[in-house]
Amino acid sequence: MTGPATIFDRPNRYIGKAEPRADAARLLAGRGRYVDDIQLPRMVHAAFLRSPHAHARIVSLDVAEARAMPGVLAVWTGAEMAAHVTPWVGVLTHLAGLRSAPQHALAVDVVRWQGEPVAMVVAATRAEAEDAVERIEAEYEPIPAAVRMEEALLPDAPVIHPEFGSNLAWERRVETGDMAAAMAAPGVTVVERTFRFGRHTGVTLEPRATVMEYDPAEDRLTMHYSGQAPHMMQVILSRHLGIPEENIRIVANDVGGSFGIKIHTYGDEIAVGAAARLLRRPVKFVADRMESFQTDIHARDHVVTGRIGLHPDGRIAGLEIDDLTGIGPFSMYPRTSAIECNQVLNLTGAPYRMEAYRARGRVVFQNKNLMCQYRAVGHPIAMAVADGLLDEAARAAGMDPVVIRQRNLIADDAYPMTSASGMKLDDLSHQKTLAKLVEVMGYDALRADQAAARARGVHRGIGILSMVEVTNPSPMFYGVGGAPIASQDGATVRLDAGGALHISSSVTEQGQGTNAILAQIAAGVFGVDIGRVKVTTGDTATVPYGGGTWASRGAGIGGEAMLLAAHALKEQVLAVAGVMLQAGVESLDIREGRVVDAATGAERMGLADLARTVYYRGNELPADLAPELVATRHYRVTDMPFVFTNGAMAAYVEVDTDTGFIKVLGFWAVEDCGRVINPMLVDEQVRGGVVQGIGGALYEECLYDDEGQLLNTTMADYLVPMAAEMPDIVVAHVETPTKTSVLGAKGAGEAGTGGAPGAILNAVNDALAPLGASVWQMPITPERVLRALGTI
Repeated sequence: MTGPATIFDRPNRYIGKAEPRADAARLLAGRGRYVDDIQLPRMVHAAFLRSPHAHARIVSLDVAEARAMPGVLAVWTGAEMAAHVTPWVGVLTHLAGLRSAPQHALAVDVVRWQGEPVAMVVAATRAEAEDAVERIEAEYEPIPAAVRMEEALLPDAPVIHPEFGSNLAWERRVETGDMAAAMAAPGVTVVERTFRFGRHTGVTLEPRATVMEYDPAEDRLTMHYSGQAPHMMQVILSRHLGIPEENIRIVANDVGGSFGIKIHTYGDEIAVGAAARLLRRPVKFVADRMESFQTDIHARDHVVTGRIGLHPDGRIAGLEIDDLTGIGPFSMYPRTSAIECNQVLNLTGAPYRMEAYRARGRVVFQNKNLMCQYRAVGHPIAMAVADGLLDEAARAAGMDPVVIRQRNLIADDAYPMTSASGMKLDDLSHQKTLAKLVEVMGYDALRADQAAARARGVHRGIGILSMVEVTNPSPMFYGVGGAPIASQDGATVRLDAGGALHISSSVTEQGQGTNAILAQIAAGVFGVDIGRVKVTTGDTATVPYGGGTWASRGAGIGGEAMLLAAHALKEQVLAVAGVMLQAGVESLDIREGRVVDAATGAERMGLADLARTVYYRGNELPADLAPELVATRHYRVTDMPFVFTNGAMAAYVEVDTDTGFIKVLGFWAVEDCGRVINPMLVDEQVRGGVVQGIGGALYEECLYDDEGQLLNTTMADYLVPMAAEMPDIVVAHVETPTKTSVLGAKGAGEAGTGGAPGAILNAVNDALAPLGASVWQMPITPERVLRALGTI
């Protein structure tokens, strides 16, 4: 190791420093370390100096005083850490033209957002590490910041990466049909609006956290990881720390919420891995809430200008959008910050038939925290823009919002088909879900209540939205782009000697009930009580290779792999039972943990007896019978880029025109996620998604000033929806199984987040319409309502 950090020859023995420290024994006495005969605790803690500027040159970093602080083992600057961690670039080859600069674990020479890690301290306790961070003398030379995405593309804007010549990271265009002819057709009504979406973040219950442990005897690094994609992280640590991939173990057990926030590469976490390797001891880092707001990825930073053309009979002539997406100073690695913009272009208007579609997306560098993939990537923008424009056009044409959707939604018998943006669609039910929504919400009764309220001077509104949700992505999504992100998942099912099932899966658990679904599938297929199924996920040392949990793929892909593995094991067991019982395999079944006669249900043999014979008394079996009593299967979607879920949602709101406050009186969601395996888990996933969607629509926004300073970094300043703000959320289903799998399950985890904001927006504008006002910016705050009304 080079540089001034402490060097150890084995985990608990100090042997030297590149910079000598006077009276080291006195400074370290009582700190639990070995300096001569002074003991050091095994696990130590990391804390980070973070940039106070959005854009600045690092003039100097004086860490001498920090290194001399009690309990401090090591201090690394960005330049010193760069000797141990290679930089990364967040681009994918199939996003043609996407560019991003190399990003280091700790900033080198220049800082590009407030909160970027600049130096790392490792000490015996977190408190000692934080105290030492305070003693680092950092001198910066501020550089003008590019903060607002609209201004970042102007010719005189500060260029964040001078080698690129501009702040444009990526641009894409989509066009089908003749837009000019469609919009100019006789009688077409054209409506244009500009939508603004405030960037917000996941606010997970458990912040980002990691413990890295290095074993020098085996050159083995173990990462205990609060995240979603263990095998992806295994590859990334290998690439950038120079450790063979097989020598890296990632353990991600139960995680306290992720929402996509914990599926990315964070420089502070990678630096912790380097520190563990260099110090040869476990190093722990847990982000505090302020660090989470400053450095956990943000999302939804978009300005979209859209216009829609409507024929006199209500049919959509054309839909055109121009999306500007702000992503921070780098494209996030390895999934890229262009995916959200790409999703907006692909998904806007997807449920509807139209003659022409045109879209342009531009992804812009800016001096804010990095923006990337958060629950329902791009969906809230795409759905709110299309359905917001559709409702505004319906108002202009004097049409009911339900009727206009009935007229334009793709027919349920039209599949397979290709959407206006070129997406392959199949197994959807837009007309059925809309009809069921109208039924469960009592649409006509709500309209009557709305009219009665207006007569009393109370302003209520109904918002309708039809949507799609991307789920079960295939290797065409990431694999072709070169990212180490598996679109397959694996499952292993093993019968133990006592007759219980042990299952493992490459998908992970962040509170959505994945483990319960996997156990339910295995138990149901194999024929044992679910209480006798033991589940392991999230450990790269023991589970099959796979992608982890993202894009609502746990049940649809991970569950399908489990189904296949359980069937394969069942075939093995019945083959053994057939030999032992001298019966045809087709005459046997497994029910309630017993091999039974398939026709009568009469017990023939207990699973424990069969397993013990195989494991302990194999000599009693024919020589040509070699049962394993374990099966592993993998599954991936092969014939489509994605599987799509669809749904219809509605919100009923009341707007106080004196204060601007909005109260959500009721919310209804009808979803078609294919086969519903566990109704309770699915319904609560939908409800949880709706809550996050309401948060984005009404409350949540990461606010920056003109200098790029994040203004709300505490839970006192950043508003999230609480129980008191939540309405009753009614969930109902239509089931159209996907033909891409036997199980027929699609994803269900993101629809609420993707659809709720647009439904809320439409409801608010329905309430304000009689007053000649409308709001096109989220979150829809009281101030923005009052400005729309012209009262402030």
